[in-house]
Amino acid sequence: MNTPGSLAERSRPEPLKRVIEFVVAAVLLVLAAPLILVVAVLVAVGLGRPVLFRQPRAGRHGLVFELVKFRTMLPTDPQRGRVRDEDRLTPLGRFLRSTSLDELPTLYNVLRGDMSLVGPRPLLTEYLPRYSPTQARRHEVRPGVTGLAQVRGRNGLGWEEKLDLDVWYVDHRCLRLDLSILAATVRTVLGREGISAAGSATAPEFLGTPSPVPARPGPDAGPGPFAAPGPDPAPGPFADLAVPAGGGR
Repeated sequence: MNTPGSLAERSRPEPLKRVIEFVVAAVLLVLAAPLILVVAVLVAVGLGRPVLFRQPRAGRHGLVFELVKFRTMLPTDPQRGRVRDEDRLTPLGRFLRSTSLDELPTLYNVLRGDMSLVGPRPLLTEYLPRYSPTQARRHEVRPGVTGLAQVRGRNGLGWEEKLDLDVWYVDHRCLRLDLSILAATVRTVLGREGISAAGSATAPEFLGTPSPVPARPGPDAGPGPFAAPGPDPAPGPFADLAVPAGGGR
């Protein structure tokens, strides 16, 4: 008998999980159609057109896909002082983000197979070369509409914490874990927890994990500071990808 998150349990349900998620996403889109229409009208009136926000995001194996969500921000306009996310985010946008209603069109990405219902959140493509080899393992699975980091603190967590949780999910994913994350997501959304990071309207940019400061050499710790330099460190797993520029939503 396999324990939750064992290799055998993780490898078996992937095709079944895809079928289940396709059916669930299709049903949810049909049931939520009236609500989606109402939100679309509110966005069109409050923020103008286009109603949908589209942006390249990094998916499974680092492949880029187009994420679809409802818009929550006004366009960038330096002349009107709309440069930062804090300036562009409207009261309607804050409401849509706090209730996760802006995520409803993302179910279309689940239908297409770009995303799963549960998995690491899809992040900006320019982050790909900034991951450490361990952090890059978050791309071994499809990104999710919700995920472990979203129910453990959402944007209230630091980047290292979120990425560690993403990799933990990759190593322990199973049906029971997915169901528990979906149930916790409902509680998180209703409680409107972790909507934004401290001091930010959304989340700060991920600039990469700082390298640890090397220890000072002892008396017999090898060559001194003027020794010939060694080879350049190996690039990250996504360093050779041509990454299109992305923008804030």
